Amino acid sequence: MKPVYVTQPHLPPLNDFIPYLEKIWDSKILTNGGPFHQQLEQELCEHLGVKHVALFTNGTIALLTALQALRITGEVITTPYSFVATAHSLLWNGIKPVFVDIDSKTLNLDPDKIESAITPQTTAILAVHCYGQPCDVERIQKIADNYGLKVIYDAAHAFGVQFKNESILNHGDLSVLSFHATKVFNTFEGGAIICPDAKIKQRIDHLKNFGFVDEVTVVAPGINGKMSEIISAFGLLQLKNIDDALQKRKAIDERYRSALKNIKGIQYLSNSLENTANYSYFPILVNAEYPLYRDVLFQKLRDNNIYARRYFYPLISDFPMYRGLPSAVVSNLPVAQKISNEVICLPIYPDLPFEKVDYIIQLIVDEITS
Repeated sequence: MKPVYVTQPHLPPLNDFIPYLEKIWDSKILTNGGPFHQQLEQELCEHLGVKHVALFTNGTIALLTALQALRITGEVITTPYSFVATAHSLLWNGIKPVFVDIDSKTLNLDPDKIESAITPQTTAILAVHCYGQPCDVERIQKIADNYGLKVIYDAAHAFGVQFKNESILNHGDLSVLSFHATKVFNTFEGGAIICPDAKIKQRIDHLKNFGFVDEVTVVAPGINGKMSEIISAFGLLQLKNIDDALQKRKAIDERYRSALKNIKGIQYLSNSLENTANYSYFPILVNAEYPLYRDVLFQKLRDNNIYARRYFYPLISDFPMYRGLPSAVVSNLPVAQKISNEVICLPIYPDLPFEKVDYIIQLIVDEITS
């Protein structure tokens, strides 16, 4: 059997992309906020139910710029349970990450642990909607308001996710999306910042284009974070197919849930009725009741050409550039450490056939029945 990877990019028919390329070749406009770039920003606003979108070349540059846009300094409270770009964006801006433990049910930043980590140097909270599961946005905002802190959400996993019938991206001061090839909505590489008003979008647009206002006016020490016309055009085509892609993901998610719900030692995250999910990942937790340790099951899957991933292992706080921080000590992060040692993300993507899903399920179930 060919290898089955944890994800695979959803791509439209190549012929459907040709007309977009022909328009770009005719116009000779390749970048700098061309017509496809402007159109994608507008269509994303409408699709996601948000006020303003600023497109970027990738999600990491968008994170870096979001911190700059809000003039964040000092210390920022964040999660150790994420992709490294979350914390890296802080270090690149000369900001000290302060790690706080996660909630055992949502795997997001635990609001009960935030206040005790706040110091006079704290200026913001950088939380992650892990696997597209919404953070407790209401409690986080209340804490931020009480202490005068900014809130940025790393929403790399949360494209299309809703909370109480509203886009989760409307919470916090800014939300940052990733359109990397591994995401539910991909533009090869890409990202965006969701902005609540035109003023902050204008600042972000200046920052992502060297700080230029016009050819003789520079108002900020900006970088080059712009999304090109080719990528923007691809995004417009991808947006036409996103609903179908999400429905296919949902069907796979339901198949896993149904088959694994009574398997001792295997847990998965619950679906809240308050939320509209995007089925971006399917993590399972392998605990002591299961016959195999997590890493043994992980290797069994690999031996059978199933390339699941241990998202997120190790914790960010375990890497050399972070583990010297006081907040990175193991005793400060018991839930995150436990989850990191139990998690396996199973393959999920629109073109994954059900027979391969069933094969993955059987490899897991066999250990219980053997």
